[in-house]
Amino acid sequence: MKIYLKSVLLALVAASSTTFAQVRSNGTVSATIATQSAFLDASANGFTTSANNGKGIAFPRTNLTTFTFATPVTSALNFPTAYDGMIVYNSVAGTTPATGSGIGNQTVAVGFYYFSNPTPTPAFSSASGQWLPIGGSPKTNFTSTEVATNNLVNNAPIYAMKGQFTANGTSTAVNVPAPTGMTALYGITIYKAGTNTVYDRSLYSYTIATSAGNAITGSPSMSVVYPSGTYDYVIEYLK
Repeated sequence: MKIYLKSVLLALVAASSTTFAQVRSNGTVSATIATQSAFLDASANGFTTSANNGKGIAFPRTNLTTFTFATPVTSALNFPTAYDGMIVYNSVAGTTPATGSGIGNQTVAVGFYYFSNPTPTPAFSSASGQWLPIGGSPKTNFTSTEVATNNLVNNAPIYAMKGQFTANGTSTAVNVPAPTGMTALYGITIYKAGTNTVYDRSLYSYTIATSAGNAITGSPSMSVVYPSGTYDYVIEYLK
C-alpha cells in the first residue's frame, strides 16, 4: 500500500510540474467556460485598470528550419486532423527539413505560420501538409535545386526548378530535362539569360521520357524558333 501511494504522489507531482511548465498566466485561471465553444478566454483581464495586464498571448517560438513533428502520423484519438491549423512563430528564416515537416523544402521567413493540412494523405499523416504564413503571401525562391512551392493542385504540391538551355537558332526543340519524379508539367517561363525579357510562358509539347530536346516551342498552328543563344527557364511541375 505504501508503495502504491508513493507512486501516485510521484505521478501527481510530475503532472503538476509539466502543467506549470506548459501553461502560465498573469492572472487566476478558472474553469468557468466548460459548456462554451471557446476552450480558453483571456479577454477578462483586458478590462482591468492596469495598463499592462492581460493584453497579449506569447506564442511559442519555433525554428521551422529544423522543426519536425515528434509524431508525424497521428491517430483518430490523438490529433485526428494531423496538426491542421497548428500555429507557431517562426524565429529563423530558411528552408524547412526535407522530411518530417510536411511536404518539406519550403522557404520560410521570420513570422507567424500555420500548418495547412486539410486533407491528410495518408489518413492522420502530416506528410501532405505545408507551413503557410499568416497575413502574407507565401514566397518561394526558385533555384537550380528542386523546391516545393506553397501551391497545390488537388492537394498535391507544385514543385519548381530553375535551369538553362542553349538554342541553336534553327530548331523548335529545346532541352528542358524533366526533374526526377515529375509526372506532369504545370507551367514554364523562358527568358533570355541574365535579363528579364520573357520569351514564352507556354510550350506546344513536352515529353517527360525524353532526356534531350523534349520541349517543343510554339503552338499547333505555328512553330517558334528561338534565336541562337542561352536562355534561362523556370519549370513548375507535379510529382
